[in-house]
Amino acid sequence: MPTVDFLRAYWSSGELATNGVVLLNLLGALALGLLVGYERSYHGRAAGMRTYGLVCMASASLTVICGYPAQWFGGHMTELVGTDPTRVIQGIVTGIGFLGAGVIMREGFNISGLTTAASIWASSVIGVMVGVGFYLGAMGLAFLSAMAMIFLSKLEAWLPSRHAIAISMRFKVGYEPQEDALRRMALERGYEIAGGSLTIGLAEGKQEWKFVALALSKRSGAPLAKLAAEMCHFEGIESFHVTHARN
Repeated sequence: MPTVDFLRAYWSSGELATNGVVLLNLLGALALGLLVGYERSYHGRAAGMRTYGLVCMASASLTVICGYPAQWFGGHMTELVGTDPTRVIQGIVTGIGFLGAGVIMREGFNISGLTTAASIWASSVIGVMVGVGFYLGAMGLAFLSAMAMIFLSKLEAWLPSRHAIAISMRFKVGYEPQEDALRRMALERGYEIAGGSLTIGLAEGKQEWKFVALALSKRSGAPLAKLAAEMCHFEGIESFHVTHARN
């Protein structure tokens, strides 16, 4: 039965010092993850600063605690004969990965649920850190994860970025659209067609073009309502669909 001294070992000076190292690693990993995520966010990708920050920080926390096995379970790791917590951790991380994948949804060029999946995975890491006795590090990871999900969306909105829209156009029978003309019209409205996003199909003699258009800057790019109003009068268009995209 655990004694008072046994419980105090979880908050000893050695444990607190190790947790301090863990927290410093979390802050560094979060900063670097945000840096990489901002590049993706700037180009209108679905996985942005919050997703990259959470994944990088949680990955760092798992890695750094593996470097201090002597501090696991309040320093009583040697008393747990015949146990291998790393195998348990591996199973948890893998299983939660499948759970997180279930909340990711894709509809056309739009992807949602990536940040939710990353937060689920980060929550599993918080549980692992609590389980092995890194309480201060677990609280730090929980706090930083919550702050990232609450405030980073506001930071992303403030930083320079390029929003993306997905456009699908179906043309009338016999009409042959020109790619150069399409790109020129996009530039006139503050957009450029993303490289490799253009797909062309044919059904019942009607061509259907789908592509993602990136705004040239944060303040450029005509709003969806204006684009839709103009496309209603474009020659040769039978129907169209336009929406914001996170690709």
